[in-house]
Amino acid sequence: MATPFGHTVDGFETQFGINHLGHFVLINRIASLLRAAGRVINVSSDGHGFSNADLEDPNFERTPYNPFLAYGRSKTANILFAVAFDRRHRGRGVRAAAVHPGVIQTELGRYVEPKQLAALVEQLNQQRAAEGRGPIQWKTIPQGAATSVWAGIVASADEVGGRYCEDCHVSEIVPDDLTLTGGGVRGYALDPNNAEALWKKSEELVGESF
Repeated sequence: MATPFGHTVDGFETQFGINHLGHFVLINRIASLLRAAGRVINVSSDGHGFSNADLEDPNFERTPYNPFLAYGRSKTANILFAVAFDRRHRGRGVRAAAVHPGVIQTELGRYVEPKQLAALVEQLNQQRAAEGRGPIQWKTIPQGAATSVWAGIVASADEVGGRYCEDCHVSEIVPDDLTLTGGGVRGYALDPNNAEALWKKSEELVGESF
């Protein structure tokens, strides 16, 4: 999350390459091993609200690099991947969903300076207050794991397939200008046409067709 600008050994922008493209290739290569009633749960983030995926400049070759913008692109890609994968495999009983685990203090934030993180949290809390909502509620690690378990095992496949989940429920689509950590999912992250465009672009980038 929010890494300094860099590239994977394959030449992709670090966050897009690690958070999306690596998983895209791995899951597609083993898709035939998934039996009926199997599920793929992509761990996304409320941070998808930072940005839609950018299919014109995925590696920041022309766009000024911003660590959280790049993170947002990759987390939106996680959701779109679930949408497209679910559409391709639900006919044989294999489903996919994306989840937001919550705001949790883990090593994920190791690239963000504490003062920067504190300032971001303060800014978000001010925006939440202006929208009539309380401050960000931090979760423990077990609480953060709960939605992945719920979506992967507890909820019905038809309820979560091709959807985005948080707090052990399926999220509603919310306006793009709602404050981050406000709950809900941006419409662009569930758009089937956007999901198909990302799938094709991902295939182009990795040089494989699935």
